[in-house]
Parts: sequence; structure tokens; C-alpha cells
Amino acid sequence: MRTVQEHLDACLAAVRPQAPLEVLLADAVGCLLAEDVLAPGDLPVADLAGLDGYAVRSDDVATATHRVPVELRVLDEVRAGMVETSRLVPGAVVRIASGAPLPLGADAVVPLAMTDGGSARVAVRTATAAGENVRRQGEDLRSGDVVLAAGERVGARQVAVLAAVGRGRVRVHPRTRVVIVSVGDELVEPGRRAAPGQVYDANGHALAAAAQDNGAATYRVAAVPDEHEALRETLEDQLVRADLIITTGGLSYGANDTVKEVLGPLGTVRFDNVALSPGRQLGLGTLGDGTPIFALPGDPVAAQVAYEVFVRPALRAMAGYADVFRPSVPAVVDRGWYSPSGRREYVPVRMTGTARAGYHAQPTAAPGALVLSGLARANGLAVVPEDVTDVRPGDTLHCVVLDD
Repeated sequence: MRTVQEHLDACLAAVRPQAPLEVLLADAVGCLLAEDVLAPGDLPVADLAGLDGYAVRSDDVATATHRVPVELRVLDEVRAGMVETSRLVPGAVVRIASGAPLPLGADAVVPLAMTDGGSARVAVRTATAAGENVRRQGEDLRSGDVVLAAGERVGARQVAVLAAVGRGRVRVHPRTRVVIVSVGDELVEPGRRAAPGQVYDANGHALAAAAQDNGAATYRVAAVPDEHEALRETLEDQLVRADLIITTGGLSYGANDTVKEVLGPLGTVRFDNVALSPGRQLGLGTLGDGTPIFALPGDPVAAQVAYEVFVRPALRAMAGYADVFRPSVPAVVDRGWYSPSGRREYVPVRMTGTARAGYHAQPTAAPGALVLSGLARANGLAVVPEDVTDVRPGDTLHCVVLDD
């Protein structure tokens, strides 16, 4: 029997980071950068007005107050996007829009609200210090600065700065394409009527959602019956678009469980009993020209636990992440239970508390029970080591944090 650590090591060894690819900026969202992005020039490219108002020489308005305003001549008006730069002379101002280049000789901007809004002459009602309400050239980025470093995830904020420096394409580790195949004669699609003996395919939807949460592009295949030829054709058809394949179901020793019989001739896949609870038998290997495949149990709770323990870290490694594991925290459990000897048990729990005050964990269902509603209420998985059989109230267990 493989230990959890041995199987996890094998899962991580079976995958490698996606080869870098240059993509359009919109397609980079959710991916990790595979390059350092350097600023091609200063940002801003010139001194710009930080708000609507009047560009001034700060010395000209040093005595201005609301009661005794300073009246100055308005020379010109500058709008954002204008290229020609005005020159300011003593005793004059230029009306300016937010984001417009500051005239030569100006060193501050008086807010429009602190004036009478005049067009030929303007009464300034406040003193303004040099540099006030001005975005200085290069204050955001200097030419050659690292805008974003390789390994950073591209989200909305990163898209903003990439677009601001003119990058329409970037080099990233692309989304991992994951195909999910549910196997079983008894499976029916949610939304349809289930006949006696049928169950809804919870795993296909849950695993697709989990992979999407991890940034993958997912393709969920309609449930495949326990029939050799149907499963073989499905897997062969999906190889063309898969970077990784996940199957769920078909791993017990029943006569109609076909996963092991089908996967054997298609590639190098081994099946092991893993010292894990819930779940036991898992498959791992490659198909075709080396596409990794993970074979998970059919029980929804066992399948999701196996995904968290083995598949999620592998997917993160494929996406280019250096840190592939979820965080964990120590938490005090509020009850005791018996844990299977020699197996690492993962118990869905609801954690409360803070890092400073400490955490407490309450199982959301009877430990060992495969209760899907309990997993749905959980925000963590309490980990019971292989050598612990009696968990007592007040014991501290490390808990994997499920909610990001």
C-alpha cells in the first residue's frame, strides 16, 4: 500500500509546468507570467495634472486665501491628450484638465473648486505648494523598471498596469486544459429525471468547478457507461485537447468497473491502494504521448478529498506555481473519534477563530461518514496522522484551509 506522501510525490513527478506561450492580454487573465515585464518608458510620460483646475506657479498664489483671493490672467486651456506644451509666465495660469500635461513653468495645480472658474481671469482662493496635485513624470514607473516579475498571477490590477505600459501581449504559462470523465452506468445528468437505481453526476460538475477555481480550462464529458469500448473511444477522442485527464468512478473490483481494463492498453497507468481515508484505490499515469491521467474514486466526498490532496497540487505545478499547497493551521477539535489505523484521514471541519486567539475545528458530519452535505459546509480538512487512532476532544490537528 502506498502512503499518501508517496502517491503525492508520484503525482507531482507526473506533471510539468506548461510551456510558456505568448498570448493576448485578455487571454492572460488567471495565468502566471513567464517573463519579467519591463517598462518601455516612464509612467507617466510627463508631469500631468492630477485633477481639473488651473496650472500655476506656486509663488504666484502663495498669499491666496478664501477671503483675499489672488486674481491671475488665464492664458490658455490644456486638455488630456494634447501634445503641444504651453509655457507659463509669471502672473498667469493655464486652465487644465485632469491627466493633461503640465505647462512649462507651472509647478502646481489649483483645484477648480478653489477658484471662481473664470475663463479670461480667475480668482484663486487657496495657496498651493509646489508639486501639489501634480503626477510627476516617472513617479509610477521609470523606463526599464520591472513592471511585473515572472511568476506573478495576472488579474485585473495586473492587466491595468500591463495595458498602461502598452503591452498587448505577454508571455505566460497558459491555462491547463483539463478533461473530466465520469464513469458509471448509474450516472444521470442533473436536471434530468433519475430512474430507480440512478444517481446524479455530482463528481463531473464538482471536479470541473474545482479545476476552474484553480485557473484551468475545463471540459466536462457527459457520463460514460461502464462499457469498455465507449470509455476507450471517449478517452482517445479527448486526448487531442487535454493537458490532463481526470476520471472519476470505475475503480472498485466489480465486474462492470472498466477503468483499469481500459487504461492499461492505452498508456502507462498504475493503480494503487493508498493509505488515505476517505478513499483507497487511485490510478495515476499517462496516456497517448504522455498526457497525465488521474483516476479518482466514484464517491463524491472521496473524489473531492483526493482532488484536494493529489490533483490540485499537480494542477498548480502545471500552471507554474512554486507554492502548490493550500495553507494549513493548527486547530483544536471539539470532539473525539476513532481514526483508521495506518491511514491518513481527512475530516471535513468548520473552523472558527483567529491566528492570534487560535482556531477551533468542528466536524461538519460524523468523521468517517461520506456525507456530501457536510463537505459543503466545511471550510477545512482536519488531518489525522497515520499513527493516530484515537482523536480526543481538545486535541490539536493541522487543518487544510479550503476557503481562499
